[in-house]
Amino acid sequence: MQAMRWDDLQFFLGVARTGLLASAARQLGVDATTVGRRIRRLEEALGQTLFEQSRDGHSLTESGRKLLIQVEAIERSANAIGGDSGDDGDQVRGRLRISASEGFGTWLVAHHLGQFAAAYPGVSIDLAANSGFLDPSRREADVGILLGRPQRGPLITKKLTDYTLRVYASRHYLAAAAPLTEPVDLRRHVLVGYIPDLLYSPELRYMDEVLPGIEPRLRSSSINAQYRLIAAGAGVGVLPCFIGDRDPLLVRILPAVRIMRSFWLVTHQDTRHLPRNGVFVQWLSALVQQRRDWLLGD
Repeated sequence: MQAMRWDDLQFFLGVARTGLLASAARQLGVDATTVGRRIRRLEEALGQTLFEQSRDGHSLTESGRKLLIQVEAIERSANAIGGDSGDDGDQVRGRLRISASEGFGTWLVAHHLGQFAAAYPGVSIDLAANSGFLDPSRREADVGILLGRPQRGPLITKKLTDYTLRVYASRHYLAAAAPLTEPVDLRRHVLVGYIPDLLYSPELRYMDEVLPGIEPRLRSSSINAQYRLIAAGAGVGVLPCFIGDRDPLLVRILPAVRIMRSFWLVTHQDTRHLPRNGVFVQWLSALVQQRRDWLLGD
């Protein structure tokens, strides 16, 4: 077993933050072969596999994620000794993976994420916004924006914001449809909603709050697909106000129906002190305060 060389950790950081040997090589001013050789030497010195290689590049193993936390702590200490607090956007570095629900990730986070990227040019960002969540407790994501509060795991959790859902239909649909003034009228209409056995969170099971026993006839696991169906005049459905209110062709109906849910902000307790996590959490918290009218439908 070889002795570990401290300068190999700079190569490790480069690959961990970019996910690509070539990108790390450009940052370090060497060629990709040198980076690969230094990573292999570090793995041999530690007796651990730090990266898994795929067509998309290099991703950290569990051992690699643990080492990254330690190396970034060393980097922060070195910056502090050198008088660099790391507060400047140029000093916050690394790859940040965010997991969010499809609707929130698409309509709120992605809509503004360019502002965050411009403020922190050293941070590379993965936004996983889909029907399902990556698990922060297993470090699949650095920051999770979940629909329910996790009940277990080594996590730091706080409520991010409440949000409101309403019943929507397109103006075109309403012009040709039967009257729709009470929830019971929905039985005469095409209802758009989730596929019950593909719900990825129990908080999405809200149809009984609209009208007990009612079932959608047009179903999708995707809230964006449901929005498209409703906007196209295919039927009536429930949407978060931050989606439904953004489309001027959609109309809120059944004003007595108001469904409330919450988003929860989750990070792993071992990574809560990483600068890139901290600045993103601060940025996102400020964003939801600025957009409370979108979220609550006020």
